[in-house]
Amino acid sequence: MAEGLRLLAFDYGLRRIGVAVAQQLTGTSSPLRILAARDGQPDWNEVARLLAEWRPDLVVVGNPLNMDGSESEMSARARKFARRLHGRFGLRVEMMDERLSSFVQRHPDERDRTQERWQTVDACAAATIGEDWLRKA
Repeated sequence: MAEGLRLLAFDYGLRRIGVAVAQQLTGTSSPLRILAARDGQPDWNEVARLLAEWRPDLVVVGNPLNMDGSESEMSARARKFARRLHGRFGLRVEMMDERLSSFVQRHPDERDRTQERWQTVDACAAATIGEDWLRKA
């Protein structure tokens, strides 16, 4: 892997898709934003703008496996989203096991039920996915 690799990580969902940027040089990942989605479909022009702005070397999509490691219905949808990212933009796309990434973000602040807090959960989950990918790389 090249030193200084930059990646965008996506926490795929049917209504919201969290996005984060991760840097191999620093080993860190930061939440960027939430993309609205309709039945798992984002505004692809918005995705294109993000990709043009951040110019990632790699895109990582969280794979929501079942706790036993088997594929879930959402895994199939996340893989389809990953294939679309690759097909539309010609980027290298990898899947990353994301079991518990959203739970890790929700659990410590479960009492905080403000709309603003819940809106950031998916972007923070994407940051966890990015950091997990960096650790395994």
